[in-house]
Amino acid sequence: MTRPVRIANCSGFYGDRLAAARETLAGPVDVLTGDYLAELTMLILWKARRKNPELGYATTFLKQLEDVLGTCLDRGVKIVVNAGGLNPAGLAAKLGELAELGGLRPSIAHVEGDDLLDRLPELQARGHDFAHLASGRPLAGSGVAPVTANAYLGGWGIAQALRAGADVVICGRVTDASLVVGPAAWAFDWAPDDWDRLAGAVTAGHIIECGTQATGGNYSFFTEIPDPVHPGFPIAELHPDGSSVITKHPGTGGAVTVGTVTAQLLYEIGHPAYLNADVVARFDTVRLSQQGPDRVAVGPVRGEPAPATLKVCLNHRGGYRNSATFVLTGLDLDAKADFAEAGLYDATGGPARFDGYELRREHGGEVDRLTLTVKDPDQQIAGRGFFTAVAGTALAGYPGLYLEHASAKATEYGVYWPALIAAEEVTATAVLADGTRLAVPRPPVVARPETAAAVLPAAVPPVPLPPPSAVSEAGPARPETPGSTPGRTVRLPLGTLVGARSGDKGGDANVGLWAKDDRVYAWLCDYLDVARLRALLPETAKLSVSRYELPNLRALNFVVHGLLGDGVAASTSADPQAKALGERLRGCLADVPEDLVDLLQSQYTSLPNR
Repeated sequence: MTRPVRIANCSGFYGDRLAAARETLAGPVDVLTGDYLAELTMLILWKARRKNPELGYATTFLKQLEDVLGTCLDRGVKIVVNAGGLNPAGLAAKLGELAELGGLRPSIAHVEGDDLLDRLPELQARGHDFAHLASGRPLAGSGVAPVTANAYLGGWGIAQALRAGADVVICGRVTDASLVVGPAAWAFDWAPDDWDRLAGAVTAGHIIECGTQATGGNYSFFTEIPDPVHPGFPIAELHPDGSSVITKHPGTGGAVTVGTVTAQLLYEIGHPAYLNADVVARFDTVRLSQQGPDRVAVGPVRGEPAPATLKVCLNHRGGYRNSATFVLTGLDLDAKADFAEAGLYDATGGPARFDGYELRREHGGEVDRLTLTVKDPDQQIAGRGFFTAVAGTALAGYPGLYLEHASAKATEYGVYWPALIAAEEVTATAVLADGTRLAVPRPPVVARPETAAAVLPAAVPPVPLPPPSAVSEAGPARPETPGSTPGRTVRLPLGTLVGARSGDKGGDANVGLWAKDDRVYAWLCDYLDVARLRALLPETAKLSVSRYELPNLRALNFVVHGLLGDGVAASTSADPQAKALGERLRGCLADVPEDLVDLLQSQYTSLPNR
């Protein structure tokens, strides 16, 4: 193919808008993709398969295909999804049955090889320790019994299936970006060592993988989007050289701007060297430009050889948890909270009684809420036992006590265990509709001389700085910001000048911030280091934080290691996926030079008048 291939995404997670596939096919596309899997989703699918062995896949995909499968076949639109979850073969068979009922005959392939659960004993016996990426603790001797173990495959299995004539390719655990890499490699007949082209496809895949987050969803400057309520799903127009244009269908809601694309590029990333199964994409080489209304050009992107290891997502059962929420209102709220805490400690037996015991107080204007969450391996202790103890405090507590939430039923939770495995130990296979099994090539991990990987820069170490003063003439002493002169500063929320996007990666959280202007970016780099981040977000104060600069995007990315504990499935946080972390940071006050405020007063619609 010499023309651009239009790859659209109609799902950002399991539970996304059901009508998205139909809406996306309202205009021209060549490939329809859907991302259904998150780290948490694998555990959800395991629970479904435990109840019914024929399940283990994203059932909403079947509902979406009822609307569009015939249209896709008529128009030659390929369908590539990771909805197979733990049972891609089962989903392929089920889709075949539904297609036959409708008189359709699609060629349905699936990709397998990611499921390592049954191979764990053999792999461990041969020296693979599946050490936890955060703690370094080996799986053996941990007492953990995984219920899922899936390696993140790349896009070459998808490319093989498409080359063999598949109309639909159903995957299990592939990297999110592989849903774009595979079709692009097929369309342009790329080789496994076309590093720069593959890196461009990974970048485009990362941008569209979360659906409407690239077209205005969860966007800091949402007030600048004329129609933000029902955004269209994104389309990546991939070119043979790996560059792309991100767009959407005309007339759909939302917007595609350098800002919306930048925000999604910063979502759930760590080091600017973005590791994928097929290539390392250097996000610090990405360049964006507004090509026209709802059209953002992306690239070129530098690529480096594929990593020698693949990430493995293991999940295990963690136990049971339960919570109760008390409302505090009226006078003496601090004293009431202390009273409630003491009463709960007395009634429940306190932390020594449970495997986990966490009290969290939230301030909410006229009322505060105090939530106690407990965890325990014993369902009875976390369930009826906890509820009975909490209920027994009802008439003996603080004045005005009432419960906003309490239940006698504890819920089971799982724990995410990230690890690595040598790529050579994982064999992906494309299985065609007639049962033919196609071997999938592994990408080389040794660089060609002209594309030798550069030494990756380390995270910028924290440099202690005094906390910002409430109002100052020049603020704390620091190197002069390029393009700005020291002088009077104005105390404004950080978000009046910069956007942010945050998310989770296992137990870590990332928050990326970007500026619209070079001078603001220069100030941001100088102002916001690790020490100041810790001062603005006190929960990060005792945690390891990595800081990375992406000057081409005018962006900073911080990774807060361990903020989310054992990950979203086990977290007791009110924001277990760190979705609000970026907006909380934008709400923190910063010392902004007056000349920047004057410069940008007309450019930032959210900037308050002074």
